[in-house]
Amino acid sequence: MTSLLHSLLMWALYISSFYAFIPSLISRLFGFRVFRRGKSETEFALTFDDGPDPVYTPRLLQLLRQYDAKATFFVVGEHAAHHRDLIQRMHEEGHLIGIHNYIHKTNWLMRPRTVRKQIQQTGQIIYEVTGVKSCYYRPPWGIMNLFDFFSKKDRKIILWSSMFEDWKSRVGVQKLTERMLKELRGGEVMLLHDRGTTLGADAQAPEHMLEALKVVLQEADRRGLHSVRVDTLMGGGIIMSESQENNQSQVQLSFWKRGIVALWLLWENVFHWMYHLRTASPEDPLLHYRPRVYHGAMVEMTNGHVMQNGDQVIELHFDNKKLFELGMTSRSSMHLAIRMIRAIEQQLPDLARQIASDPKLSSAKALYGVSMINRGPEKFGFTVRDLPPGPFSAASKIYLKLLLSVIHPAGTKRLKQRSEQLVPKVIAMSMEHLLQHYGTRSFAAATIEQVHTTLKEPQQDLLSGAELRNVPPM
Repeated sequence: MTSLLHSLLMWALYISSFYAFIPSLISRLFGFRVFRRGKSETEFALTFDDGPDPVYTPRLLQLLRQYDAKATFFVVGEHAAHHRDLIQRMHEEGHLIGIHNYIHKTNWLMRPRTVRKQIQQTGQIIYEVTGVKSCYYRPPWGIMNLFDFFSKKDRKIILWSSMFEDWKSRVGVQKLTERMLKELRGGEVMLLHDRGTTLGADAQAPEHMLEALKVVLQEADRRGLHSVRVDTLMGGGIIMSESQENNQSQVQLSFWKRGIVALWLLWENVFHWMYHLRTASPEDPLLHYRPRVYHGAMVEMTNGHVMQNGDQVIELHFDNKKLFELGMTSRSSMHLAIRMIRAIEQQLPDLARQIASDPKLSSAKALYGVSMINRGPEKFGFTVRDLPPGPFSAASKIYLKLLLSVIHPAGTKRLKQRSEQLVPKVIAMSMEHLLQHYGTRSFAAATIEQVHTTLKEPQQDLLSGAELRNVPPM
């Protein structure tokens, strides 16, 4: 019995060594079938594992932007699924996004099929948000199994040339800075972490990493070194501009549809001229507005504020040309939703500043519009109420559905999907709320996360309710 047990243990050791230990050892020691160091003398790569994190990743992105540095983020799928806005921001700001499994679990303890599923799930989330299929993969703890070792056709495995135990708070800012500066040179692939919730990590450790990284980026500038994406350091990476990506993903329209769109956008220009619409952000027009008198039923808003018949209000309108372009160049409904959320989040503060600086608008009590949006506006601070039945409600529904059939890439097909949700509603926000919450940008991180929570379903379609009342006033 003892001999049999000994034999079984030996066979288990042989199999596990062949399956996991030997591939990892060879890749670590010799760099076989993996990338771990570049050849550039002036460029190095910052790589961040385990994120995104709602607290530390936005601060990290801001720091990278401050020093014009690009990085590579190897994201954990379950975190990416809950923070898709951060994935979109990484992509929009020019960083490379790689895969770090769906859950942070070593490949040694998973079957090949399970590992493949983890990679596919995470890759799908990245694709849904960015429209880009990621082929860059870093296994958790850099531990590979035999099937990772020989699956190079569909993914590029990225390891590192230097790591610093930045996941441990006890290392401290000073020692971490010293370790990073010691390895600061061209070709280096640095391993860092923007989330501290992984097994063995300290939750506050990324705070120290951010402080150390700031010093490192300052020193890199002084030495003439620049942080680039891993694909750039590998020598084969081509970073595509936003416009190039949009051109590639743009839907081709039929001749008659282009004609209808052109006529509708011409009406848009006439409408803006007739009703003297102003623009919140002229450099990127999405929100337009005009002062007017409200005619309708009383609407109770947040914090006890009320909008009632005869009140001065600011009427909101979306730019239909901009919406059409967003719809045509978005790669999925989730991608469209996130792009619109980020645009609104950026433009509401511009709107608040314009209103606050114009004495003629000081008597306005609320922002007001009519929309088909069913979920999401509340998280920005809007109150959503049903439009009272009547001729105006019926006319608005016909108009907005007609508009949707024109500006939505799916056209009339969209009208057949979840048609019960395509109901006009009144949306309103008190002026006090607008000025208090959007006069500064301190609200942004919390608001974008709250709004995203309502849009986790991939089929959520913001464009279905985008138009805010380009209808002649009552």
